[in-house]
Amino acid sequence: MNSLSPRSFVNPALAHRLELAAAWRAVHYAEAYQSLHPDAACASLAVGGGYAVFVSASSPVNKACGLGLSGPPARADIEQLADFFLSRGARPTVDVCPLADPALFELLRRAGFALKGFFSVLARFLPEDFRPAPLPEGLTVTRARPEDAGRWLSIVGQGFDETDPPSPETLEILAPNFHAPSSAAFFAMLDGLPAAGGGVYIHEGAAELGSASTLPAFRRRGAQRALIEARLAHARAQGCDLAMVLTKPGSNSQRSVERAGFWLAYTKAVLEKSA
Repeated sequence: MNSLSPRSFVNPALAHRLELAAAWRAVHYAEAYQSLHPDAACASLAVGGGYAVFVSASSPVNKACGLGLSGPPARADIEQLADFFLSRGARPTVDVCPLADPALFELLRRAGFALKGFFSVLARFLPEDFRPAPLPEGLTVTRARPEDAGRWLSIVGQGFDETDPPSPETLEILAPNFHAPSSAAFFAMLDGLPAAGGGVYIHEGAAELGSASTLPAFRRRGAQRALIEARLAHARAQGCDLAMVLTKPGSNSQRSVERAGFWLAYTKAVLEKSA
């Protein structure tokens, strides 16, 4: 029987694993974007115990993550981080875990960073005997092959945009999620028809679920739950004992993953340096 994973006291060590998994997902995203766009100037920077990633001047992936969880950062770290983004024409942005060293908050405040928003970080453990829940009748989940990239991007893009075809901007943002070296992509099929798609991204025993959407005509029929279970099974098979999801606080996505056994580990702040 597949039951909900037990909650755990979230200490800095667990938070560090979660934040580094998110940081490395961004690093691998930038690597994939660079391979897809050879003229791009993607870059990453190890700083303050975490990583800063730049993809393009307007990319939503531009951010630093994981800072202050392996010790107090220095003023020079924040200055280096700010210069990393500003020198590339991007606004410095930092995801701040509430379990980070308190010095990080004060350094960012003094450097002119201000609150931009929040993300919910949800987690669950994957025991060695993890078994996915049975699929509803008519639902199947399969892993996408390299030659399925265009089909996967179209399905996931349509789910996000609710238009067919999805916009070129959406496809450009999604594509590195399929091609990243740490990624595995999946389809959910309902009665033989493509209904949804999603990805999973692995770093040192921790798996992040993301890039998931369902076509409007197939919503509320179990496709997302099936994708969650299949990606967790894949992560467990790859040796992962921890899984995570980032959502907007109070969103339908948060509600869906909580029903799948995830619990709210913490809410992290997004800080951005003012002009």
